[in-house]
Amino acid sequence: MLDDRKKKVLQAIVEEYINTAEPVSSSSIVNNNDLNYSSATIRNEMADLEKSGYLEKTHTSSGRIPSEKGYRYYVDELLEDDNISLEEIRYISDKLETKVNEIEELTKITTSTISEITHYTTLAIGPSTQNLLIDEIKFVLLGPRMLMAIILTNTGMVKETIIKFDEDLSEKQVETINYMFNQKLKGQPLEIIDAPLEEYLINEMKYSVKVIKPIIEQIKKVISEDRKLYLEGTNKAFELPEFNSLAVAKNFVNIIDEKELMTDILNSGFAKDINVYIGDENEKQELKDFSIITFKHKVGNQDLGTIGIIGPKRMDYSKVISVMKYINKKLKDSGE
Repeated sequence: MLDDRKKKVLQAIVEEYINTAEPVSSSSIVNNNDLNYSSATIRNEMADLEKSGYLEKTHTSSGRIPSEKGYRYYVDELLEDDNISLEEIRYISDKLETKVNEIEELTKITTSTISEITHYTTLAIGPSTQNLLIDEIKFVLLGPRMLMAIILTNTGMVKETIIKFDEDLSEKQVETINYMFNQKLKGQPLEIIDAPLEEYLINEMKYSVKVIKPIIEQIKKVISEDRKLYLEGTNKAFELPEFNSLAVAKNFVNIIDEKELMTDILNSGFAKDINVYIGDENEKQELKDFSIITFKHKVGNQDLGTIGIIGPKRMDYSKVISVMKYINKKLKDSGE
């Protein structure tokens, strides 16, 4: 357990290093912070913090930088989560009050807004279909042998697919298909589109398997498709000094290019509303140089997916978490 003086020194060092990306000396802490301690006292405290594993000494300087343990203590115990200006609050409010008709639009707006304010790479994924209910299914005849199916869920998610047939369909048949599918599926989970439903519809509608089977198969296919990934601000990463390292930059590009890895990042465990993973706390070896912060994207009580930020361990945790908390609150309030 750290005493108050060590806490203040550690906080000052973490925030100084986040701002400058330069190892922090005792003199810079004395000059740039309102700490009423002598340079000698701060040097002693820095030595103790290093011995306890909260700070590390670099080879190129006599200054110290935070260790992963130091960052973790800062995030858990010292961080101020109101690091957001009135101007940023107004900007977020204006962006999120844009009228949207689909959750994909809201996710894209939220992702880009976070990236614009924090200047980090932001990624997002839509909700799992496991918890979604069918609000309506609409079939539209595009031609004698072509039908469009539009599935609207309770969250506002829209899935569309085109179905082609080997025989002609009439408008009357499409009306019956619309009626029967909605009668059976409205208010039900997406996963209920299964074999028993197929048998029921074939028996009830007296249509050939050539009509019902392609509809069921194509709807099941579009439902099981991978959730859409959103990515904003990739170029912002390369403005950070950490990415002057070719190895770090190359690793980052590989992470961004690997859809499965990004999905795993966003599907990590959610013990809290906002989750922070620092360096080695990330399960994947590729992520050891980075910190990742994620939160569940909700409007009211509706789960709209997950949004995350990826950046160096020297991330401005206070700014990122403050922005995420404000946006999270704004989105929840908008659904109530």
